[in-house]
Amino acid sequence: MPGYQRAALSWAPELAQHDFGPRGVFMGFDFHVAAAGPRLIEVNTNAGGAFLNALLADAQRACCAEIEVALGKTSNASFESAVLRMFRNEFKLQRQVGTIGRIAIVDDRPEEQYLYPEFLLAQRFFVKHGIEAVIADAGKLRYAQGTLTIDSQPIDLVYNRLVDFSLDRPGHEALRAAYLDNAVVVTPNPHVHALYADKRNLGLLSDRAALRGWGLSPAMADHLSGVPHTVVVTSDNAAQLWEKRKTLFFKPVSGYGSKGVYRGDKITKGVWAEVVKGGYVAQDFAAPGERMVKLDGTPEARKTDVRLYVYDGQILLTAARLYQGQTTNFRTAGGGFAPVFTI
Repeated sequence: MPGYQRAALSWAPELAQHDFGPRGVFMGFDFHVAAAGPRLIEVNTNAGGAFLNALLADAQRACCAEIEVALGKTSNASFESAVLRMFRNEFKLQRQVGTIGRIAIVDDRPEEQYLYPEFLLAQRFFVKHGIEAVIADAGKLRYAQGTLTIDSQPIDLVYNRLVDFSLDRPGHEALRAAYLDNAVVVTPNPHVHALYADKRNLGLLSDRAALRGWGLSPAMADHLSGVPHTVVVTSDNAAQLWEKRKTLFFKPVSGYGSKGVYRGDKITKGVWAEVVKGGYVAQDFAAPGERMVKLDGTPEARKTDVRLYVYDGQILLTAARLYQGQTTNFRTAGGGFAPVFTI
């Protein structure tokens, strides 16, 4: 909606104001699902794990008749077909003509990233479908005479896995310049991040008065009741938020991977002093669901969140993460990614 877009872009950097067409591959919508129903706790534009979860789901074996039915709906072939269409459509939205010759899967020091195995799966996927693909360190990209290159080879599309959402960190100058010049298709890109993944936008989505003012229908507003109430932390509301901190979660507006996230009932005054300085939102606490897993033969409870991998409003894949602690992590024994079956 125009009103929402104006509000979301009002606090976005200048780079994010440019809309070249792409809608953002592998959007991630993260939910806590408990007795009160699903709560959308976060939106991510570079949600990792889709290729790994597709492989994981395809490797499942049925334990009972109900899962046998659910497994029949899980097809790595259909996932691959949807993903191929997604990347081709991103290119078409920006370029209108031509085809993708070479894709660069870009991150900082990709070989050191926790999800590097997924980069390899993505590279293998593109090559399988006749598209050259390289895994590239953003700092090694070069831009000259209207062409972005890696090792002197031109790049048509960047599958962007960076967490520098405004492309303004040292080493990202070439990618930023090529993006501004519309010389390469970047997905997901700064514009998509500004519209969806800045945590301040959760405040817009949970502001019923603002939604009504933009002309949102009552039915759609009811759907958005699953977004926990969220506000930006300021010096004006800091005292009030401190008093009710035990019912809140505090998140950096441009955070990722649960970094810098604090549960209010665990927060210290020292940490609070940093939060009040700015760059944080306060979100009503939404309890995660739980599932039982067997660890060395012993049943143990694990917290869960559910991630929908989405492109242009269509679900590509559903997965879950199991964990213990304040926030989602991959350090819990018996935790990590898990498949989701619809019964």
